[in-house]
Amino acid sequence: MKIVRFFYCVYQLLVAAPILIFSTVLVSLTTIIGCSLCPHSRIWSYYPQKIWGMIYCRVLLLPIKVEGREKLDPKASYVFVANHQGAMDIFLIYALLGHNFKWMMKKSLRNIPLVGEACHKADFIFVDRSSTKGLKETIDSARNILQDGTSLMIFPEGSRSYDGKMIPFKKGAFLLADELQLPVVPVTIDGSFDVLPRTKGVSIVNYHPMRLVVHDPIAPCGKGSDNIRTLSDLSFEAINSALPPRHRKQA
Repeated sequence: MKIVRFFYCVYQLLVAAPILIFSTVLVSLTTIIGCSLCPHSRIWSYYPQKIWGMIYCRVLLLPIKVEGREKLDPKASYVFVANHQGAMDIFLIYALLGHNFKWMMKKSLRNIPLVGEACHKADFIFVDRSSTKGLKETIDSARNILQDGTSLMIFPEGSRSYDGKMIPFKKGAFLLADELQLPVVPVTIDGSFDVLPRTKGVSIVNYHPMRLVVHDPIAPCGKGSDNIRTLSDLSFEAINSALPPRHRKQA
C-alpha cells in the first residue's frame, strides 16, 4: 500500500500537477476571451469550466459516482445548495452535475489572479455581505442571470468543513430562492474531505472514491421567513441523509 501511495504521489508531482496548472491557465484565458467577445454567453461561461472539472477528476484518477441527475429539468432554473467538504468539490460539481449554472461566491474570491477575472467575465455572482445594499445588488444580479435554464450553485455553509460534517447553513441561498421563487436542489458531496481536507491546504491528494448525489428539487411553499426556514431545514436534512455515518450530523 505504501508503494502504491508513493507512485501516486510521484505521478501527481511529475504528470498531474503540470497538466492541472496548464489547464487552469488555459480555461481561465478561454473564459475571459470567450466572454469578452460574447458577453453573457451561456456557452463560454460554463463549458470551459465543465471541461476543466472533468480534466481534474480524470487526471487525478479518482473513482467517481453520480446519482440523481435525472431529477433535473434541463430547461428549468434552480438554486443548487451543496455541502462543502474540500477543494475538490468545485471540480466534482463542474464535471458531473450536468446543468448550466453560475456560482455565488464570496467577494474576496474576485481577487484571485486570472481565475477571479474569469469568474467576473462569466457573470458569477460575488456576494457583498457588508451591507443591505450589497444583498439587494446580489438579488438583482441573480434575477437577471437565472433565466432559460441557467441556475445558481451555492455552498450555504460558507466555507469548507474541518471534519467532514456540515455546519449550520447561512440563509443567503434560501433568501434568494424565496425572493425569486425558485426551487432549491440539495446536492450531497461525499469523499471530497478524504481526497483533500481543508486541514492539508495545498498538498498531495489522497486516492479515495467520491460521490455526487442530486436530491429531489424542493419547491417554494409560500414566501417569507417560514419558506426560507423550511427550504433550509429540508435541504440540510436531504444532504445529511446521503452522507456516511462518520460524516453525518446527528440530531
